[in-house]
Amino acid sequence: MEVNEIPGGVTAALGFHAAGVHAGIKKSKKPDVAIIFSEVPAQVGGVFTQNRVKAAPVLFSQKVVAKGTAQAIVVNSGNANACTGRTGEETAGLMAIWAAEELGIKKEHVVVSSTGVIGQQLPRDIIKTGIKKAAANLSREGGNDAARAILTTDKFSKEIAIQAEFGDALITVGGICKGSGMIHPNMATMLAFITTDASVEAPVLQQTIKNAADKTFNMVTVDGDTSTNDMAIILANGKAGNPSINEKSPFLSQFQKMVDYVCMKLAKMLAMDGEGASKLLEVQVNNALSEQDARKAAKAVASSSLVKSAVFGEDANWGRILCAVGYSGANIDPETVEIWLESAAGREKVAELGTGLEFNEENAKKILQEKEIKIIIDLHQGKEGATAWGCDLTYDYVKINADYRT
Repeated sequence: MEVNEIPGGVTAALGFHAAGVHAGIKKSKKPDVAIIFSEVPAQVGGVFTQNRVKAAPVLFSQKVVAKGTAQAIVVNSGNANACTGRTGEETAGLMAIWAAEELGIKKEHVVVSSTGVIGQQLPRDIIKTGIKKAAANLSREGGNDAARAILTTDKFSKEIAIQAEFGDALITVGGICKGSGMIHPNMATMLAFITTDASVEAPVLQQTIKNAADKTFNMVTVDGDTSTNDMAIILANGKAGNPSINEKSPFLSQFQKMVDYVCMKLAKMLAMDGEGASKLLEVQVNNALSEQDARKAAKAVASSSLVKSAVFGEDANWGRILCAVGYSGANIDPETVEIWLESAAGREKVAELGTGLEFNEENAKKILQEKEIKIIIDLHQGKEGATAWGCDLTYDYVKINADYRT
C-alpha cells in the first residue's frame, strides 16, 4: 500500500472542520477550547483510560461511543474536570449541550474531552463562551488551531494526515494528539482525535482503533503515570464514497494499516515531546515467543527510570536494559538475549548470551549523544516482535512537575 503524507491534520479528510480558540481557562493567551466537526453524522470508535479514577468527560464520552454515532468533539485544555463529583459530570453534559446547540446537531452526538489540572471545577461561563467562539470559527483550515488548543505542557502541536487509494476511492486519515507528562497509556493525559472520510461500519471502526492503540499509544511511556482523562477517538463520515468497510471487506487490512500509521506517527511525537525530554527512545524487541511477551519487554525497558536516566547521561549501561527485560513479565531465557544500541551515529552490540561484551565505549557514547536512540533486543526464542517509545529522564522533568499547579 502506497501512503502519501499530506498537510491538514484532523481536517484533511473530506467533510471535517475544526477550530481552536482562547476562552480564558488558561492564564496565558494560548488557545484552550477546540471543536472538531463533521458535516454529517459519523461512525465513531474510541478507547479510554483504564484508570479506575475516570474524569467526567471520559464517563460521558464512553456512552456516546457505545452508541456508535457522533458528529462533533469538543475539547478543553487547562482543566481536566476530573475528581469533580456530580458537578463535574453535569458540566461535561453541558459542554455537549452547548456544542450541539451551536452546531445544530444532537447532544448525543457530541464527544467531550478535557485535559489539565485534576480536582478543580471547570468554570462553566468560560467554557460556554469558548464553545460558542469555537463553533463560530470552524473551518477546513482550523486543524492546526485545534491541535494547539488541546496542549498543556506540550512543547509542540502534533498532527499528521495521509491518503491512499481504495479502488476508485481516495481515502484520507488525519489526526491530532496531545500529551507530554502523565504518559503511560493503558488506554496518559493523552488525547488523540482521528478523522477519516472512509465509510466504515461502527463495530469495525471500534476494533480498528483498539488494534491501533494497542500497538502504538499503549506502547508509549514518559513517566509511568496513567492519567484519568486518556482517550483516542476516531470519526468516519463516509464522504470519500467508498463501499462501506466491514469485517469481510477486501480493504479492511489496508484501512487498519492507515490508522496504525497515523497512530504510530502521533505516538512517536508524544514520546519525543515528553516533559523535560532531550532524547526520543525507541525500544525494539525481536524474536519473542509471543507478541504479548515482546510488548511487555519493550515497554518495561522504555519505562525504566534507570534506563531513561542512563540514556540522559549517555551511559551504555546495558545491565539496566537486561534487568528491565527480566522483570517485565515476559517469558524469556536470559542466556539467549542480545542487546544493541543504535542511532544516526552508528550501531554497537553491547551484550549477547545474557552477558556483557568488550564493546567500544567511545562509539556507544557517540550513539547515545544523538537525539533519537534505538535499543534493539533480540530474545532468540520465537518469531514475534514489538516496539515501544519513550524518552530520557532529565532534571527538567522534576522541575516541571514540582510546581505543575502553579
